[in-house]
Amino acid sequence: MTIPLSGSGAQIATHSVSLSWKASTSQVAGYNVYRGSVSGGPYTKQNASLISALSYNDTSVVASDTYFYVVTAVNSANEESADSNQVSATIP
Repeated sequence: MTIPLSGSGAQIATHSVSLSWKASTSQVAGYNVYRGSVSGGPYTKQNASLISALSYNDTSVVASDTYFYVVTAVNSANEESADSNQVSATIP
């Protein structure tokens, strides 16, 4: 038995979460962004190196999921601050 099959390219919807924060009042070397799937953590660091900007765009999110984010500041001695307030994003 032969079943003919044909198809064409499918458009894949891309989703992202844009985060922004205010600058630390202390001298910082950069920032870390952490993401979790449960409110309150645990969180996993999303950036490989310190972020110097006051924003981050997470493009590795999946439709229908909810994500929870916190940011930390890191000084030149590599000391990390406490977590920022948590924000959440639900991807449509």
